[in-house]
Amino acid sequence: MTNSYHPIEQGKRTAIVDILRGWAILGVVIGNYCGLPHISVPNETNSVLSEILSKFDQFFFAGKSWTLLTILFGYGFAILINNVTEKGKNPVTFFSWRMFLLFILAFIHSAFWFGDILKDYAFLGLVLLLFYKCSAKTLGIISAVLILIIPFVMAYIKSFNFERIDIISNPEYLKLYYSGNWLEFFKFNLLASFYQQIIAPGYAITAHVVMLGCMLFGVMLQKLNFFDRLNEMKKLLKYVLISSLVIAVIIGVVFFVAIEYKAGFLKFFHPYFWLILSTMVFIATGITLLFVNGKLKTIFSYFSAGGKMTLTNYIAQNILAALIFSGIGLGIKATMPYWFFFALAIFVFILQLFISKWWLSKYNYGPIEWLWRCASYRKLFPFKKKKQSEIISEVRTV
Repeated sequence: MTNSYHPIEQGKRTAIVDILRGWAILGVVIGNYCGLPHISVPNETNSVLSEILSKFDQFFFAGKSWTLLTILFGYGFAILINNVTEKGKNPVTFFSWRMFLLFILAFIHSAFWFGDILKDYAFLGLVLLLFYKCSAKTLGIISAVLILIIPFVMAYIKSFNFERIDIISNPEYLKLYYSGNWLEFFKFNLLASFYQQIIAPGYAITAHVVMLGCMLFGVMLQKLNFFDRLNEMKKLLKYVLISSLVIAVIIGVVFFVAIEYKAGFLKFFHPYFWLILSTMVFIATGITLLFVNGKLKTIFSYFSAGGKMTLTNYIAQNILAALIFSGIGLGIKATMPYWFFFALAIFVFILQLFISKWWLSKYNYGPIEWLWRCASYRKLFPFKKKKQSEIISEVRTV
């Protein structure tokens, strides 16, 4: 095994990217745990605390986490393409195989959780291959165009009022989810994934336009070496922080007033994702500035560990959710207050941060990351970290 295939040294990783992944995976678990238990019975036991936490989730996490992860997926795609090319491999062949493996993983994961996003990443990852040779300027223009047209696309799709087969609120289908039978549970999740996402125009078209725009933006950031030049761009980051906040507030006020008074322009211009993206940029920029200024080092070290195991933590969260909420597990429904599910999500995430920190002190990768990497390159990589004595011995031998 050549040195070129050894894990990237921790010091050479872009720490802020892992930190942002860690933050995003927090939003994912909150969204999944606070939404999943409510698929059958409306929760009517909310308290003031529940209302506050619900608004907090709505403004800081809902929609912002998966869009941030999507940008970082594009960033990681560009890094991987560069590394593979430098090693003499065909990037198109390699990445196509890697996305095929992700499709398989997504199918397995979809059997446990009908909100899977891995299948979308696998599909759009193949689309990204059409753009990997583009310049940063070209990527920026295409990404900007996609983001600019999103409100029109969303309004246009909504205007058709497509009939949607709502699996997750259909009592007949929900019997499968709560039956306690593993095969029926898998059937429910796969059917829900198909009807709620794959063939639902609102998701299949609008969400994928958003994802592609975010991914291309992430590729552009890598080509600009954005995350490796943060110290020289503090003024730009502050400008982005302030401007994105102003934009988010303006769009938010206009959007919610328009919803309240059923404004006519919503029929052809729906700025929902502009609000999501501007808020996400504000939050991500704020975290980046804290990191650049040396704040919250201990907390960020744990977020970084969680971010390095994003795939493992994401899948583990959802399998655990299946064991908690569905009939194959505890079957906890919406009889509990919202704050219970929010607190449960926070508990699971914090536990994952500590486990990730401990795991990466002993192993080079998260377990699923390691399997995916080995299958992608079709060779084994060192899983367990070498002890200091072994490293010293190797150096002396050389």
